Amino acid sequence: MEFFNLHTHKCTNQPNVLELVNQYPQEFDATIPYYSIGIHPWFIVEERIEADLAIIESKLQEANCLAVGECGLDKRIEIPMELQQMVFEKQLLLAQQYQKPVVIHCVAAFQELIALKKKLNISVPMLIHGFSKNAQVAKQLVDNGFYISFGKYLLQSRSFGTEFDPDSYRDVFKSVPNNRFFLETDTVEEGIEAVYESAGKYKGISVEKIKEIVNTNFNEVFKIKL
Repeated sequence: MEFFNLHTHKCTNQPNVLELVNQYPQEFDATIPYYSIGIHPWFIVEERIEADLAIIESKLQEANCLAVGECGLDKRIEIPMELQQMVFEKQLLLAQQYQKPVVIHCVAAFQELIALKKKLNISVPMLIHGFSKNAQVAKQLVDNGFYISFGKYLLQSRSFGTEFDPDSYRDVFKSVPNNRFFLETDTVEEGIEAVYESAGKYKGISVEKIKEIVNTNFNEVFKIKL
């Protein structure tokens, strides 16, 4: 593995890239080599929760299912937080049962996320995908044992609205310890190689060193032999 893409919605089947492709229970594609599977908070269908969880549990027993997710909490959607938390808790408990890491979608609910990790005593790795917050939030997450994944915002040279400052964001990325970060493309068109190049630039190290760091983190979190 030359490059690892922690989170993508598109399988490109490049020989030098291991892609953790996001899958949903009702749209499962068995041809995808490595994947995560979960109920995203946006797509909770109340009458289908148990059926979706049963599919997730069956897939977690397969070797090429590397993680639960993406799943999590989102305060900016209309689905009630109580329902989101219940669905998220069930997925965290499955991850714990089958000893799989969790890829997390979290919007404006980081305190609730940290509290839930403590309440359920979750010991499997928990990875925040698509992180876009400040250094204070990043430090709190790292201090509480989370990993943080960076992607599209490392590629931006312009502001995403009034709240997003690319320079500050790069400082956040630089502040995260090397043993706590991953890289991803999510839904952007650019390949993971471009994200690695930006990461190397902002960390002030070579792309080869970024590869070494991510590979070490991959081995620590996923503990599989490829």
